[in-house]
Amino acid sequence: MKVFISSDIEGTAGITHWDEAEKKHPAYPEFRQLMTGEVLAAIDGAIAAGATEILLKDAHDSGRNIITENLPDCVRIIRGWSGHPLSMIQGVEAGFDAVVFTGYHSRAGAEGNPLAHTTNLRIAELRLNGVPASEFHVYATAAAYYKVPSVFVSGDAGICADAARLNPGMVTVPVLEGIGRSTVSIAPALARARIRDGVAQALKLDRTKLLPPVADVTVLEVVFNNPTDAYRASWYPGAQHIGNRTVQFAARDYFEIMRAQKFILGI
Repeated sequence: MKVFISSDIEGTAGITHWDEAEKKHPAYPEFRQLMTGEVLAAIDGAIAAGATEILLKDAHDSGRNIITENLPDCVRIIRGWSGHPLSMIQGVEAGFDAVVFTGYHSRAGAEGNPLAHTTNLRIAELRLNGVPASEFHVYATAAAYYKVPSVFVSGDAGICADAARLNPGMVTVPVLEGIGRSTVSIAPALARARIRDGVAQALKLDRTKLLPPVADVTVLEVVFNNPTDAYRASWYPGAQHIGNRTVQFAARDYFEIMRAQKFILGI
């Protein structure tokens, strides 16, 4: 079984403040360790379910967060950013059996995590066919474009609820909930145990039923915080500045949505 894991940090058990996600801040090493622990738990669960090949994308900020020392031999890790449009799931292609997401977080504009955002902090909201979308939504749909099912997500309660609505039947493990600028989190050791068991369970599901829909035509709308960013982004070929700091782009091929969002969002 060939499994892809995409790991972020803002949905890691215990995280509450941006300082804890910033590489240069003194609080960061603790949460780098916790992020790594959740990744290792997901890997353990995947191996228990029969995974023999795992491709892991370090998908937070620099792409250089996960401590690699204890990765099993069956894991290859992608660190840093190549510039490929698949970004947080760079490397996914037909032939993978499943995608697993750890440490994911609520979308921009949601209230389920004080660190909620979509891709970067310049964006007030991102929509796919009119639906406010998270990073999970964007990348689970991209995986489905390659017929690869998304079977598991861990993170805050908000993203778990959104993921379950997008892709009913997948396994979700909420590890924290945001209340204003605070969070209520389960203990990291319990989070790791639930992630390990959840991934093992998820990979035993009927994965053919866990492909979120890919529309015949997808309309991407990006609402920026600043109108000057919207003006700049509107120069991407085929994009339109439709007012209210919003840039719109439509395509029949979802890969073109991924290519466009990379340049429109400036990532």
